[in-house]
Amino acid sequence: MIVPAALALYAVVAAVVLPRVLGRASWTSRAPRLAIGMWQAAGFSAVAAALLAAISLAVPTDLIGHGLARFFQACTELPDLSLNGVRAGLVIAALIAARLGWSVADVVVRTRRERRRHAEMLALLGRRDGDLGAVVIEYGERAAYCLPGRHAQTVITTGALESLSPEQVAAVLAHEHAHLRGRHHLVLSGAEILVRAFPRVPLFERSRAELARLVELLADDVAARRHQRIHIATALVSLATGRVPAFALGAGGETALARVRRMLHPEAPLERRERLSGLLAVTGLLSGPAALVTVPGVTSFLAHHCHGLFS
Repeated sequence: MIVPAALALYAVVAAVVLPRVLGRASWTSRAPRLAIGMWQAAGFSAVAAALLAAISLAVPTDLIGHGLARFFQACTELPDLSLNGVRAGLVIAALIAARLGWSVADVVVRTRRERRRHAEMLALLGRRDGDLGAVVIEYGERAAYCLPGRHAQTVITTGALESLSPEQVAAVLAHEHAHLRGRHHLVLSGAEILVRAFPRVPLFERSRAELARLVELLADDVAARRHQRIHIATALVSLATGRVPAFALGAGGETALARVRRMLHPEAPLERRERLSGLLAVTGLLSGPAALVTVPGVTSFLAHHCHGLFS
């Protein structure tokens, strides 16, 4: 029971403490790609710990170290109390897996349906501009966004074209293309799946908000490789109040003004030591639950098969 309890405690701590710790991190805007990996690893770690806690309750990991044959023999000799634990573990694991599966299906089906409808609307109301590499729609509000999916498209309104200079338009469209190339919609979909599967969990709620911010920072950085930061910043000011579909990724939005300051006053990138520490933290989050599960099995295996070496 030690391993299931440790994993369950790990999951609770990760769900409650990690969002506070990561939320206070001041380096995330300096390395948004690494920060995205950190938040994703934190979410994966919490879910994996909960799922493995249930599985290890049903399957005692120290028995696996003796081999499968001995494991099945041991299972038949377990007392009724242990069998109740096996049933409880299997039920909990099945519930977690079913909840995740339902959330994946719900998010995928809903977003595909909404994007398909919007693509059909664009086909009727928009016109393809080959020079811009985007679909232009006649609309007075200033907005630019990308529509992810199988037939990905970048969209800009006539209101934005009339208010932005050619350099600003190019910078904004580069931002949207960065979203599409980086498949940032998958990052946001993953966060949405966890929130729907496990509502009101602090880690998943905070992760969804942070990932939405971080993918915008990352797209800004990609656009800044080929376009001047001043053009990105001034375009963001113009597009700050523009509204885009909920299932799309837009250059403006509520984070735009904070991103303007970041574009105009760029921070120094992380040093190699800081980046290495972040990568080690991501690795630890990803491997932590699995390590807790495997330690008893490995210890049991070594004790059983290596006993002769020390006798």
